[in-house]
Amino acid sequence: MSKANKPKQRYLFEEVADLMKHNAGKALNYKQIAAGLEITSESERFLVIEVLEKLLQEGFIIEKEKGKYSYKENKSYVSGVIDFTATGAAYVVVANSEHDIYISEKKTKDALQGDLVKVYVLPGSRRKKEGEVVEVITRKRSEYVGTIQLTGKTCFFIPDNNKIHVDFYIPFENVKNVEHGYKVMVRIVDWKPGKSNPTAEIIQVFGKPGEHKTEMNAIMAEFGLPPHFPPEVEKAAKQINTTITETEIARRRDFRNITTFTIDPIDAKDFDDALSLEKLPNGNYEIGVHIADVTHYLKPDSILDKEAVQRATSVYLVDRVIPMLPEVLSNFVCSLRPHEEKYCFSAVFEMDEEAKVVNEWYGKTIIYSDRRFAYEEVQQVIETGEGDYKEEIFVLDRLAKKLRAERTRKGSIFFDKEEVKFQLDEEGNPLGVFFKVQQDAHKLIEDFMLLANRKVAELLGKPKSDNAKKSGKKHEGPPMVYRIHDVPSSEKLSGLNEFVGKFGYNVSLKDKQSTAQSINKLLAEVKGKKEASMIELLTLRSMPKAVYTIQNVGHYGLGFDYYTHFTSPIRRYPDVLVHRLLEAHLKGFTYSDANELEMLSKHSSDMERTAADAERASIKFKQVEFMEDKVGQSFKGVISGVTEWGVYVEIIENKCEGMIRMRDMKDDSYYFDEDNYRYIGRNKNTVYALGDVVWVEVKKADLQRKQLDYAFVSNPDGKTEKTDSSKGPGGNSNSRDNRSPRGQEKKTWPSGKPKRKK
Repeated sequence: MSKANKPKQRYLFEEVADLMKHNAGKALNYKQIAAGLEITSESERFLVIEVLEKLLQEGFIIEKEKGKYSYKENKSYVSGVIDFTATGAAYVVVANSEHDIYISEKKTKDALQGDLVKVYVLPGSRRKKEGEVVEVITRKRSEYVGTIQLTGKTCFFIPDNNKIHVDFYIPFENVKNVEHGYKVMVRIVDWKPGKSNPTAEIIQVFGKPGEHKTEMNAIMAEFGLPPHFPPEVEKAAKQINTTITETEIARRRDFRNITTFTIDPIDAKDFDDALSLEKLPNGNYEIGVHIADVTHYLKPDSILDKEAVQRATSVYLVDRVIPMLPEVLSNFVCSLRPHEEKYCFSAVFEMDEEAKVVNEWYGKTIIYSDRRFAYEEVQQVIETGEGDYKEEIFVLDRLAKKLRAERTRKGSIFFDKEEVKFQLDEEGNPLGVFFKVQQDAHKLIEDFMLLANRKVAELLGKPKSDNAKKSGKKHEGPPMVYRIHDVPSSEKLSGLNEFVGKFGYNVSLKDKQSTAQSINKLLAEVKGKKEASMIELLTLRSMPKAVYTIQNVGHYGLGFDYYTHFTSPIRRYPDVLVHRLLEAHLKGFTYSDANELEMLSKHSSDMERTAADAERASIKFKQVEFMEDKVGQSFKGVISGVTEWGVYVEIIENKCEGMIRMRDMKDDSYYFDEDNYRYIGRNKNTVYALGDVVWVEVKKADLQRKQLDYAFVSNPDGKTEKTDSSKGPGGNSNSRDNRSPRGQEKKTWPSGKPKRKK
């Protein structure tokens, strides 16, 4: 099977199984099943046949007659994706089910993180389903990154991923030119029944752990990020005709004589959006949101398009960008560089002084960017009133603030989190840490991009007829790719409200809008207080993750009924899909089918999560590397996590988080107050709770584990500086990858069973 078909088959397995289950008692052939899933392409119909064979082998279906299959009635078995906790227990996520199935550590069989597994559901409690893995249907992956342990002529591989709870055996005769402790990538070659460890082979050696090149290459390999484009893809990119022709210009609306500029980070190389502004005779403003016309060059099913589908997103590690598109496209042909004519796909809005949209237009355009601004330059114009295009910037800033106020009124939630960035030397060594904070210049761009994304989603998704509106249908016509953010569960919101109530705050649970408004009020009230970091994090954790799908439920966090991603096709594949869908809509034809769009949406969501995990891993490594020469130094920090095995502290000046182990807290005999997220000294009654300000000394910087060890110390004045925690509880954070001991992680809530790490 081709690499491109693997995610499709994995997705189809669950979809076909679900369809067969809902048609229990009926005998269906592969054509009927394909029709039921709205599959029309011949290649995907062949995939359905492969999936049916797999379902037959696994005992989920039976072949009633030649080529006709029925669901096998057996309520005790289900299939799903396994998600391990740090303790070795797991949960199996079953498609179209509200409840995950808990699997104890001894009943996970030979499953590994992310595998598609067959589970026997144990009879018993209806409230909490428990089960046992009986078979691995499909491995999520067979290649892993970690370190080699050599003892005499015995060799084992220790995976870096703390959700992999077994070590791999490496036959000693296969170990060549690899030293003890080296970081490598291995491939599982066998896992014999009854054996506690799989057998693997070394396929790549990265080198000594802790070195910049070793660790960054290992991170890329761990998350499946390609270091370069295949030669045939680069060749295809270089062969693209990049000439701006009069014939193509004639097909487009011309914005070349209208003031247009880009606003991006100072180190950006790909500029995929620009704003134009023109005052109309009636006193209104015409604002153009111009987006790089990537689909003019990226044709469906081309070699470039297939590579973009696999990557799905650009990835931003601390020292490099791994682009979705080759550089000739991302940084040159499609990038809206200053003083160059560029093809765009634009959303153009006529707005009055109150930022109300009174007219809108969508279509292909040609622009000429007059100026390339960095955010800092625009911010200076806003603050000082002086600089290039100051009048245009004032107008855009004023309208953006009114758009933001309207979003706030309708329930948009605002999380102002600082983003950690590093100053690196030519070798990639961290010289300093700085934080990206959103200012008016960032929000100006954000608000107009949100407007364009929302309006495109409404254009393609809103019911067009009065009958459809009356019937309550969300959508009629061709399928659409949405960016959705579901409503938080009442259980999570109640838990959040109970927690913040201990600090004197309250979250309204009355309805969707009042809840969002009270969350905004909560986030504003905690700013600058000791519990701010904890409450902001737990509030964010109470929200579901935003994903791509064709099933619209709106975007709760933004307060939009319709939302999509249209504005970044250089770095996100869903935006490419939306451009094609919009062009099809404007020209009156249908692009793609629902099944293909949903599979691409799911794949894009998965790759987005992979990219985020890789980015966090690279940041964590640089934080540890940055602190390596600061062992023995003292810093002021905030307790950011409290667990049964110790306390996590984040240093205020650089956001580097480390751990103080319970066994190292030797000034008293401490016990863990699990209900209130704190440690209390039995003799001196000293309390360490989440949110407390403390002083710590850096004891160890472990580059291999990407882990920092701290110890509590007195402040420079000789006093232990910490806030009084006797009245309020702490919280916790399990967002960082810290292991102590091997396989442990922070808990999200107190519980008898380990919690899944999302």
